[in-house]
Order: sequence, then structure tokens, then C-alpha cells
Amino acid sequence: MPSPFPGMNPYLENPTLWPGVHSRLIVALADALNAQILPKYRAEIDQRVYKINANETLLVGIPDVSVEGRATAEISSKDEPSDWRALATIPLPVTIPMPTEIRERYLEIREVGSQAVVTAVEVLSPSNKKTRSGREAYEEKRLNILGSRTHLVEIDLLRTGEPMIIGGSQGEFNYRILVSRSSQRPRADLYGFNVPDQIPLFPLPLQSSDPEPIVDLKALLDEVYDRGGYEVVINYEQAPMPPLNSQQVNWLNTWREEKKV
Repeated sequence: MPSPFPGMNPYLENPTLWPGVHSRLIVALADALNAQILPKYRAEIDQRVYKINANETLLVGIPDVSVEGRATAEISSKDEPSDWRALATIPLPVTIPMPTEIRERYLEIREVGSQAVVTAVEVLSPSNKKTRSGREAYEEKRLNILGSRTHLVEIDLLRTGEPMIIGGSQGEFNYRILVSRSSQRPRADLYGFNVPDQIPLFPLPLQSSDPEPIVDLKALLDEVYDRGGYEVVINYEQAPMPPLNSQQVNWLNTWREEKKV
């Protein structure tokens, strides 16, 4: 069953659901693209690994590390040594907040013969937009791509977090798809849309002599929604997380009445 929303389903942005949605969408993109670009090109799934600190885990929905210990006040009088200096030698059991390892999948469109990376396809994660470590790691790669002959397709399906830097008039959108062709930089094409909107189709840039396949992101998200069984885990009677603004809430209430959800 496809997602009931006309475009992006905001309930899929829930931090408990998004990691699975992200992984499934990367695979669905690779499969759909390979059906159009083989045998000259091939979509390969790769991943980058970095660490975020304990304070940043809450920003991306990862439970924080709890610190447990025996408070001094809990030490009963019978436990107290006669010499106060001996009390200072009694350690408290604690937990040190450890960095969390983040693994993010992305796509590379490679020419089969030369293995040259023609296009990089990125689906942003909360860690790219909301944590310093994740943003720095992604921005470094982004700058390397933009300074090369590799095309960039950047898909942002997350309402929260600071959007990636784009110059010029970009409007206020909940979601954004950036298509940057290496031959046209610094100019690029931005496809912006909001919660009530349909997701625009967009082209995948390849070498200039080859036709550009069209990506139907809505169809792929419907496939992810169906195969992931999200219909049975999402409660549409509750508000989505992260929350919508007041205008979006009004639209959602109207949508619920029309769809009988």
C-alpha cells in the first residue's frame, strides 16, 4: 500500500523510523537507477563512517548515555569511616559518555569501464543537518564534489535542522532536491516543495552525451513505505514528529477528514 500523502510523508521523519527509511530509500534509488542506466553506468552503494559526541546523540534521536552512581548522601552512617580522609578514597561507579559511530549510505553513479564517479547522490540525515561532527564531515565531502567534475544530487527530506548552504533566491521550503551539474556551476537547479505538495520529478545528470533518466522520488518512497510495513507502525491519530507548524497542522486536519484517516 502506498503512503497516503500526496508527497513526502512527514511521519517518516520520526527519528525512530528515519534510519530505516533512509537505508531503504538508498537501495530503492540504486535499483531504480540501474534499471535505466545500465550497462554504461552503474549505481553503487557506499557509506561514510564518523563519530558524534554524546551531546549530539539527542539531536538525532539517539538515546543519551545515562550516568549512574552512588551519591554521597546515600552512604549510610555505618558505612562512614571514622577518618573523613578515608571517605575520599571511596570511588563512585559512573559511566563515561562515549562517542557514537554513525554510518551513512550514499550513492555513486560510476562509468562501468573507467569506474569514474560521474554523479554523487546524497540523501541527507539528521546528523548532516543538526550535529557539528556530521555536518562538517558532509560539508567537506560536498565541497570536494562541487570542486570536481562530478555532478551532485542532494535530497533533503527533513524539515528540521539547518539546510545546506545554497546561494541566490531559494525560497522557504520544507524539503529540497538540489541538482548540480559540474558543467554549469555555480548555477544549479533547486526543486523545493512543502508538506502538502507533490514531490517533483527531477533528472539525474550523466555525461553530456547521454540522456538523463528521470527520478520519481514519490514512487520510490511509496515502495519504501509498502515494503517497510510503515502502515502498521504509524499512528496517524497522533501528531508527527518532528511537529508541524500551525498552517501545516490545519492542512493535516483537513487531509485527515478527506482521507478518513
